[in-house]
Amino acid sequence: MDSNRRNVRIILAAILAIMLLAVAGQTRGQTQPPSVLQQLDEAFVNVAGKVTPAVVNINSTKKAGPPPSSEELPPFFKGFPFREFFGDQFSRPRGRPGPEVIPKRVAMGSGVIVSTDGDILTNAHVVKEMDEIKVTLPDKRVFKAKMIGFDPESDIAVVKIDAQNLPTAQMGDSDKLRVGEIVLAIGNPFGLNSTVTSGIVSAKGRTNVGIIDYEDFLQTDAAINPGNSGGPLVNIRGEVVGIATAIATRTGGYMGVGFAIPSNSAKLVMDELIKHGKVKRGLLGINIQDLDESLAKSFGKPDTNGALVSQVVPGSPAEKAGVKSGDIVVAFNGQPVTGATQLKNMVGLQKPGAAAKLTIFRDKKTMDVEVTIGERTPAAVAKSVPSAEGSKELGIEVEKVPADLASKLGIKEGLGLQIKQISPGEAGAKMGLRPGDIILEIDGKPVSTASDFNNEVEEAKKAGIVRLMIQRGNAKIYLADRIP
Repeated sequence: MDSNRRNVRIILAAILAIMLLAVAGQTRGQTQPPSVLQQLDEAFVNVAGKVTPAVVNINSTKKAGPPPSSEELPPFFKGFPFREFFGDQFSRPRGRPGPEVIPKRVAMGSGVIVSTDGDILTNAHVVKEMDEIKVTLPDKRVFKAKMIGFDPESDIAVVKIDAQNLPTAQMGDSDKLRVGEIVLAIGNPFGLNSTVTSGIVSAKGRTNVGIIDYEDFLQTDAAINPGNSGGPLVNIRGEVVGIATAIATRTGGYMGVGFAIPSNSAKLVMDELIKHGKVKRGLLGINIQDLDESLAKSFGKPDTNGALVSQVVPGSPAEKAGVKSGDIVVAFNGQPVTGATQLKNMVGLQKPGAAAKLTIFRDKKTMDVEVTIGERTPAAVAKSVPSAEGSKELGIEVEKVPADLASKLGIKEGLGLQIKQISPGEAGAKMGLRPGDIILEIDGKPVSTASDFNNEVEEAKKAGIVRLMIQRGNAKIYLADRIP
């Protein structure tokens, strides 16, 4: 972030210097600005002229109903005014007591035309489960759109209008995009049609943001505001390299951090929606997590790259291929794996039934495993998620230790609870607990179930302090802290 700010300051200083030179030149009788400034100006104008005709305003409505609860919102949206970001208008008739009701839910956003006969790419959250979708073109023509398909896991949707010979935008290759490249966001913030803003690519490969299931975001400082959702992020050649999706904000408006879905990911989903109306994703049938330094050392791995297999679902493609708990996936089809989210994205893009090669680290050696990709379905996902319970007092979520991992770490089978998730700022985080830690004892008493654990925490609360013995990698350590 600091380097990005320094780079932005350098760019701004350079532009200011050019402008000062231009002013100095004019005082010496020159009437034309420097050629480099003219070229940059002309490039921005050309991009806006090329892409803006293909960017539409989308206004979708849903009949009366209750507002979504905070539990229904993704974690990234909680605590922030994202109703304003998405353009939803919530109200309660004055003078009428009782629960809040939305007389009419309205979602405003943007979209980009991708075919001359009316296919429009946008965000799923702009149009999904709406009763009516209206599309306004830059020439002010209004069309009713029909839903072709939407995919909440990637937040991509395709709608279609009955029109011909429409201007289209060209999809670019987001894999070739570099951090620091100039990009323009085009959309309809606050309903202001055909608005163009500029910035740079601040980062690539943003994951674990908590917005959608499959995350590989581009981050940009181009101004994105309510109504930009679904609009294109384009490079200096006028190619669509991303689809604006969300912002990180404490005010509901632009604060310099926006997120866009890379065009390559968006195009894969778009093609599936146009062909089949839905997206089929690949599945291995494993639960994975990132490696920290302690876990890496405990497995004899010199670095933290890769995705640690914490559980293998019985009967899954991974189990049939011989994958075991404690394996570390370091490459998928020859492409290095840096973390769990990246591997999830790689597998999700595979077609069910396709053959794939996993390179795994096991017993301080690497080996290749051939696996046939399964299909990700709600039933398969539910089966692959291990049961977990939480401790509100410590702010952690725990689950039983997989048998293979227990054996590898020398833990008696059935003993201990592995930490799956930790809430920042809660007692567990302050104690120094980490995801992947295994809690063996609480105040000297062995624990084997979440229920027993919570009971012991309640007892510890009476004394105002809790002491845990945990195993982190191959090391056992004590942690203690006060609890409210």
